Amino acid sequence: MAGGRSEVRHGVGVSGGRQRISSGGPWEVTAGYSRAIVVGDSCWVAGTTDAGPDGRSDHPGDVAAQARAAFAIIERALGEAGFTLDDVVRTRMFVVDIGDAAAVSAAHGEVFRTTRPAATLVAVAGLMDPSLLVEIEAEARRG
Repeated sequence: MAGGRSEVRHGVGVSGGRQRISSGGPWEVTAGYSRAIVVGDSCWVAGTTDAGPDGRSDHPGDVAAQARAAFAIIERALGEAGFTLDDVVRTRMFVVDIGDAAAVSAAHGEVFRTTRPAATLVAVAGLMDPSLLVEIEAEARRG
């Protein structure tokens, strides 16, 4: 234990009413964050990319494939936390090229066509690795 929090490398950890979901991603330990955090009936999924174990995109140059992969990772994290995509109330999407907005929005629409959470898409100067074109985060609520 460090700082009163349980240490979890992969999977689920619970400490002080807070449930941590870890995907074992390359930056979780270094940057000190979890893939998702659950407190009560709420779940926050951290910014998610399609980065593989080496920190580079598994779909270099294909922003739509990167977005779909990020949504699949988000869905897995939500599932581990006891939530579904239908519980998502807010998403944020970050692209490095605003010209990719339509492709990322289309992938978002494939996943959330009926749920239709509040959503934001913004262009940013860059992500953790130049091969990463999109990063997505989500918030979910039960009930």
